[in-house]
Amino acid sequence: MTLHLYNTLTRTKEAFESQEPGKVKMYVCGPTVYDYIHVGNARPFIFFDVVRRYLESTGYEVNYVVNFTDVDDKMIRKAEELGSTVPEVAETFIAAFNADLEALAVHKATLNPRVTEHITEIVDFIQGLLDKDIAYESEGDIYFRTAKFEEYGKLSHQNLEELQFGIRIEVGDRKESPKDFVLWKGAKPGEIFWETPWGPGRPGWHIECSAMARKHLGDTLDIHGGGQDLQFPHHECEVAQSEALTGKPLANYWMHNGYINIDNVKISKSLGNGIAVHELVKQVKPQAIRYFILSGHYRSPLNFNEEALKQAANSVERIANSVSNLRHRLQVLESEGQTGAAAFELDARLAEIMSVFEAKMEDDFNTPDAITAVFDLVGEANQYLNRTDVGIEGVQAFLDVLEQMDEVLGLIPPQSAEADLLDEEIEQLIVERTEARQSKNWARADEIRDLLTEKGIALEDTPQGIRWRRL
Repeated sequence: MTLHLYNTLTRTKEAFESQEPGKVKMYVCGPTVYDYIHVGNARPFIFFDVVRRYLESTGYEVNYVVNFTDVDDKMIRKAEELGSTVPEVAETFIAAFNADLEALAVHKATLNPRVTEHITEIVDFIQGLLDKDIAYESEGDIYFRTAKFEEYGKLSHQNLEELQFGIRIEVGDRKESPKDFVLWKGAKPGEIFWETPWGPGRPGWHIECSAMARKHLGDTLDIHGGGQDLQFPHHECEVAQSEALTGKPLANYWMHNGYINIDNVKISKSLGNGIAVHELVKQVKPQAIRYFILSGHYRSPLNFNEEALKQAANSVERIANSVSNLRHRLQVLESEGQTGAAAFELDARLAEIMSVFEAKMEDDFNTPDAITAVFDLVGEANQYLNRTDVGIEGVQAFLDVLEQMDEVLGLIPPQSAEADLLDEEIEQLIVERTEARQSKNWARADEIRDLLTEKGIALEDTPQGIRWRRL
């Protein structure tokens, strides 16, 4: 099979081929760290985490860079609002972002470069554009001449005359053209700034990613990703300034995820309808959030509501129960020294399901259909456990394939060291409860069940005896 992905630049699915065999250079635009992230912000980081995981599962070495924009108009306003400084605001929300992504089982990026650590690279980048007469200075600001880059608009596929409406900087006498965008902003009184050949100031939004991506991944990326809202102006301007400077493609493949709506309304700061991730993980298991986001194709919009989250939680619970049942049965079989049927009887069916899973992932990372393959496997596993000739090799084969799939999707809650330490205590309580029931001490039996429930332990009667699982 060959991985095909949808390239925003060409608006077609293309076979993926990295520049260097076995290695992928991947850049995803990170957050402006002035507030907590909401569930809409989390979508690209969960999805591109899966992209990175899948590439690694197929043997690629992925250099995965996600930046932090730690100086920006919003951050300056936030610092003023809090009576703090821009660096202090950045530290607060970078820590919060990292905690949220850890909770969501998002693997750490290879590197998280910060804008403020790359001012030299940004200044050099801008100077290169000035030297080529592709940028110009005006009243302390530096602008990019879009007229000098004939392909401006090729990524977002917008009409050039309409592009001016997406530019963040207001049209005024300082700009030669409404479509020109700012590369460097002259300092205003009281604002954070850096000294440059053009006077004190700070970077514009778009130049930051171009400079950091070039510094850490080179002139051309294999994959550049981000949310759909970044196609224009951010990524369009990145393309223009990078390719104007280097004469090379900024990225060979562009990937953009769709929006998340809340009860069919687009998430908006002005509406205040964003649900913060750090609050959401207190209400539902993080794996349910990952499931919800991966249950829709990444390029399609998703509608978030309580019912959708409830369904996601139930689905994750079903997967977790199957894994728990398999692990429990494996422990029983190992303790009894049973072997049962040879695993090769299952090989063909397991290989077929895994092949479907891989085919769906190879088809532009079709996670909804890949998840369907996971449930096909769960169904087969549940049927297998009801057989009379269940063997260690067979149970282990199911676990191996499930865990292989989950290494990509990240839907199974991890087994914690703390939980392992409690196993002996739980087993002893179950033995005590069984003895209490045998002696008809129903009060003690109920007391132990209640105690286990409080600890988050559910008991289940199975043909192999009582088993337990964590809720």
